[in-house]
Amino acid sequence: MLLAVNVGNSHTVTGVFYDQALIHQWQLKSDHGKTADELAIRYYSLFQIDNLQKEDITAFIVSSVVPTLENSWLQFASKYLANCPTSPIAVSHRTDTGLTLLTTNPAELGADRIVNAAAAWESFGTAAIVVDVGTAITFDCVSKRGEHLGGTIHPGIGISLDALAERTAKLPRIELNEKPLAVIGANTVDAICSGTLHGFGGLIDRMIELLGKEMRERGAVAADGKINVIATGGMAEIIAPHSSAVEFVDPTLTLTGLRLIYERNRRQEDC
Repeated sequence: MLLAVNVGNSHTVTGVFYDQALIHQWQLKSDHGKTADELAIRYYSLFQIDNLQKEDITAFIVSSVVPTLENSWLQFASKYLANCPTSPIAVSHRTDTGLTLLTTNPAELGADRIVNAAAAWESFGTAAIVVDVGTAITFDCVSKRGEHLGGTIHPGIGISLDALAERTAKLPRIELNEKPLAVIGANTVDAICSGTLHGFGGLIDRMIELLGKEMRERGAVAADGKINVIATGGMAEIIAPHSSAVEFVDPTLTLTGLRLIYERNRRQEDC
């Protein structure tokens, strides 16, 4: 079984794959100070809850935007996953993902963005834009040739709601209602909810329009002009209904991308 770990700034999403099937998944807060031993205590408990033995894990891959946690996870894999016959993989710009990275400084590209783009390329085999709605909202553009062209980064929904509450005297921190009653909010909470959902939905639509236009001008799409748009991330399922541009929603896209990258690199080791 493969243990795939995606470490974000706010949350860490972990999945266990049996062949191509995702059979276990957990989401915990990313505690940037966790050591390998503390990770073992935390995740062994989850293993036990789901009747999973640590000996069942025979492979490991991690993508992380938190360097200290990436190191802790690699130490965890080396120390506690003794049944892994291959070395743990930490995704970076140097990892063979099947993509060609065309950004001016690939080393600064977040591992999660690389993984998402690789998953989209494997899924569609042609031009795509991945929208990851997490702590930040990222857009990643993949050409018809499997090139990662770059993208855009925006403050996320949670950051925006936190700032609104912290920087104003009377506006509360709200929990989003997935279906606001109307665009015109009849009270403060409804107004914030509507502004957030419709506002970020509109942001996604406008960015897809601009990114798609530039991709077509650069000859990055097929002759039919088709660009597949897929959303992922913790808030994707809430925001996607308020966007007309999002065609697919896959909350597990990043975990799937990690599996695909692991399989690609494992095949090379076997050669």
